[in-house]
Amino acid sequence: MTIGSFTDPIVADPDPSLLAALAAAYRDAAPEAVNPDLDALRDATRVDKDPFSPAADLPTLTVLARDHVVDAVADRFHSASRLAALTEAGVWDLRTLAAPQPNAVFAGRSGGCVLVAAGESDGDGAFPSDRGAWCRIGADPTLRGRYDELVADAEAVRIRTPSRHRLYGALRDRCGSEVADEAVRLLDADSAPLNRSEARRRTYAAGSRRGAFDRDLRRACEDAGIGSSATFTRIKRDLVEADLLGTESVSQPVGRPRQRLVARGALADASSPTAALAALREKRL
Repeated sequence: MTIGSFTDPIVADPDPSLLAALAAAYRDAAPEAVNPDLDALRDATRVDKDPFSPAADLPTLTVLARDHVVDAVADRFHSASRLAALTEAGVWDLRTLAAPQPNAVFAGRSGGCVLVAAGESDGDGAFPSDRGAWCRIGADPTLRGRYDELVADAEAVRIRTPSRHRLYGALRDRCGSEVADEAVRLLDADSAPLNRSEARRRTYAAGSRRGAFDRDLRRACEDAGIGSSATFTRIKRDLVEADLLGTESVSQPVGRPRQRLVARGALADASSPTAALAALREKRL
């Protein structure tokens, strides 16, 4: 039994491990849409196509989840980006569940079952993605209909982190492909859990390393939804105080000069994204 075997499928009241496992299943089915690497991101901007088209044939899943469950998965930048991709692609209708249910439910119009965990987390804070860790119990064709009213009344969940496609596209449109590429490389520079604040600093540092205009970088980040202009004012101040960032005035044919970001010190000297990340960490940024 698979998600695609159900008509109008729904998952109700998953815990964080089940929500993460469902997202992983969609990621594995359409990585170019849900978790694109740099080549896939570049390809999506080179041709006139929907960057989420690789997910077009995936079943549309309604997910009713409690706020703390979504927060547990979306607390990490990369997993939140994958959730955002699923909602931006329209293959997940992620909605807030106000009250807990007796059990997690997986159902369609012609059948449904209760989901019971058969395994535990591995203890390091990661969520298991092994689909075999969940047991399906029962076969009730009336389950799906019991959630129609809850779905109708539930509010859509707003993921505060952009998908990789949305972030890359905004940076490329405002600042150029070099800045967008550098940001992705710096965001992916290590496998350690990355929170939203760290992702913002890495994105701004990437723009600095590639000489982006300050205003363009801020607007790109606002377009993507990764942070406000005020947020990046604080990040800029922190980088300047750490001697990792400066600015230079660039005159314009018309209007006031523009401020270009210039990496300084170890951030400028870094020969790789890993070295650039080390420069930020040395300053506790």
